Amino acid sequence: MTDRELLAQIARSAGGKAGYKQLVRELGLGGGRERRLLLEQLARMTARGDLVKTDREHWTVPKKSGGGTRDNLVAGRLDLHRDGYGFVRPNARQGSQREDDVFIPPDEINGAMQGAQVLVELAPPRADGRRLGRIARILERRNPTVVGLFHYARSEREMGDKVIPFDERMTQHIVIPFGQEFSPPEQPATPHRVLGSEAAAPSHYDDLEGIVVDVEITSWPTPTRPPIGRIIEVLGDPDDFGVDVEMMIRKHQLPRVFPDKVLAEARTVAFLDDVEVDRRRDFRGLPIVTIDGETAKDFDDAVLVTERADGGYELQVHIADVAEYVGAGTDLDLEARLRGTSVYFPDRAIPMLPQELSTNICSLRPNEDRLVLSCLMQLSAAGRIESFEIVEGVIRSAERMTYTSVHAILEGDPEARIRYAPLVADFERMRHLAGLMNKRREERGSIDFDLPEPVIEFDEQGQMRGVTKSERTWANRLIEEFMLAANECVATWLEDLGVPSLYRIHEKPEPRRVAQFEELAASFGYSLGLGPLPVKRIQTRGDRRDAQRSGRQARTHEVPEDIAVTPKMYQKLAARIEGEPEERILSYLMLRSLSQARYSEINEGHFALAAPTYTHFTSPIRRYPDLIVHRITKSLLRDGVVGRAQVAEGRHGSPWTHPHEALKGIVIYHAKKLKPGEGFRGEPPIPEAELAQIAEESSQAERRAAEAERELVEWKKVRFMENRVGEEFAALVLNPTKYGFFVELTDLFVEGLVPIDTLRDDRYTWRENTHEIIGERWGRRFRAGDRVQVILDRILAQERRLQFSVVEEGIALTGKKQPKSPPKSKANKRNENSASGSKKKNRQIRKPKRR
Repeated sequence: MTDRELLAQIARSAGGKAGYKQLVRELGLGGGRERRLLLEQLARMTARGDLVKTDREHWTVPKKSGGGTRDNLVAGRLDLHRDGYGFVRPNARQGSQREDDVFIPPDEINGAMQGAQVLVELAPPRADGRRLGRIARILERRNPTVVGLFHYARSEREMGDKVIPFDERMTQHIVIPFGQEFSPPEQPATPHRVLGSEAAAPSHYDDLEGIVVDVEITSWPTPTRPPIGRIIEVLGDPDDFGVDVEMMIRKHQLPRVFPDKVLAEARTVAFLDDVEVDRRRDFRGLPIVTIDGETAKDFDDAVLVTERADGGYELQVHIADVAEYVGAGTDLDLEARLRGTSVYFPDRAIPMLPQELSTNICSLRPNEDRLVLSCLMQLSAAGRIESFEIVEGVIRSAERMTYTSVHAILEGDPEARIRYAPLVADFERMRHLAGLMNKRREERGSIDFDLPEPVIEFDEQGQMRGVTKSERTWANRLIEEFMLAANECVATWLEDLGVPSLYRIHEKPEPRRVAQFEELAASFGYSLGLGPLPVKRIQTRGDRRDAQRSGRQARTHEVPEDIAVTPKMYQKLAARIEGEPEERILSYLMLRSLSQARYSEINEGHFALAAPTYTHFTSPIRRYPDLIVHRITKSLLRDGVVGRAQVAEGRHGSPWTHPHEALKGIVIYHAKKLKPGEGFRGEPPIPEAELAQIAEESSQAERRAAEAERELVEWKKVRFMENRVGEEFAALVLNPTKYGFFVELTDLFVEGLVPIDTLRDDRYTWRENTHEIIGERWGRRFRAGDRVQVILDRILAQERRLQFSVVEEGIALTGKKQPKSPPKSKANKRNENSASGSKKKNRQIRKPKRR
């Protein structure tokens, strides 16, 4: 049944609503497969907004308003802010751009919690164009458990004890009824438990005050009553080793323990089939190597570069053939789809696949035969990809290399070059080819933000000892270039065949974000080179009503329309600010102005890479979309589809070419349209509708993992600084705002806030037009890129924030000069001179008050 037919079936039901069992009966569905496909179809249509889920097993068609000419209902995910308001991110196909988010005022939340799927009734938009709405119905709760700190009730008049969620977006505490602090031992295990026996049972604790607990919601909140819950796990004191990781696992609902049936299946399939090995192309005699981080255990890519007789190159990229072991619809596959991605914390990882696969049979370990999917690329002497071939192969990695060792070789380290003498020429060749490929990407406009990432360092006992910036050397970059090329070739092959597949897309940034960044860049004296921005002038009904009452002219608002921005504009600006004091903040702001990359069954190109066609193919051990692309690729190859293709000049050119550049002869990309019979004929390996659902699930899983990883690093930074309150640090001003400015400590790569009300030597105000904080009397100012001395004032552990204050002597006087002091008498001068020694001793650090 098509989506349109199912929609009509539900619309014909009484009240335009139908239940799952009703549909099974009316459609005459038989076995489990047909019913599972129905549930997948219903979920897909709900995510798209074609249907609305009214309760656990009932769906309805969204109602129209305004005489049926406009749909004023939007389904999406609620993201709350700690101040009480929220935004609803519309589901796929209802608007993936950020401008389509719906603002929900605090009094219109109607008891919904963070992450819930809700139905929003739209209201007239605000003056700035942002959509407004109220939550009309909660479609699906997404926080069955909440992790937080337990506190006993202060009096019997309270409803019960309470748990304060660690997620600051959850502004309500959770009530634990009196007498239910500890779950009875005979109570059945909750279906939401993700840990096994390593978590302490609640009954093991006599006093829970200030202890981290995981709570299952038993009664959801209403506009007048907080949520009620019961404790299902006690994780321990927040300062105990490892508790922070367990908190993040539960807070972000990360599946951690593999079910027994998944582990059993992994053990069953984790062997090398000699018949399969003999069937494949054999690369085992070549000096193929893996290059990964020092602590990596899953090696899913291996590379080799050789030079051709004509001066060109052959680049071999071999990727672990995970799809050979994880079949579609198996327990392994369903668990991998649920997880979506591996999650990497500083001291441990939560893999997408069991270790029998991820670190054993699928990992390209040295001197062991492994099955691979290979992309063999032929490149010209200038580094342009001329052709490629995709094949199933078998390799035996010659060496497990690390980024550190390869970097040492490329930098001429004698010890490293002696140790890896047979491979030195290979790595130098890789470095040269990667440089050529990088130059070609730059020519088409690919953006390369070289923003440092925090690296948590641990001592021998596993205790954190510091935070440093990650080093991105050519050892890292050559692997990046080779993987980008393989991803692009596979995406090109699949698109030209006309086979439904998954793509990694990065849409053009929305005009509002570009205009905001251009305004910020102008305050530093920079520009993207957009020229005059096209704007649309609007007047709201409220402005017109106020104008009628006051007799004045109605206020006009300017809203940016579509802007002809290209990746090359961003690239050129990134090159201009390189090495400048404002590089860090402007690079960050540029990144924020861009859309978020995501997975899609529809190819819309990758803006940041300036790539017309892109996918994820190179990490199937840790990303489910890569596994899907492998599954499609293998299906085509085994059906006899040829894996070879030529790459015409300009085929990988940027689709975002500025109009005036086109006059200079730069190729503007147009998707290749195949004639009937040229493309793949027959049923696609995976239907496009199923790919759409997988793309949405995978994008959400990726965002969930990234948020958990980032949040744990921030938590560890805060914990690391707890014993350094009162210390003075050199810092860089990152981002002034109306409530203060953020700073980054020069030596520790730790960020925090200097609140504007802690600047006590003057009355400071925020100047939005220049993005500065300026003192009204003396003209002292703070702007991004300034160097300051700060003192760590206080730790806001639950909010994972550090609060600093500025050392008075560290403030640069950049505005008006201070007025001269009135003339002093000789007696006053003598008194000042006699006290100067003691003043010098006491002025070094202005000690903050403990709060």
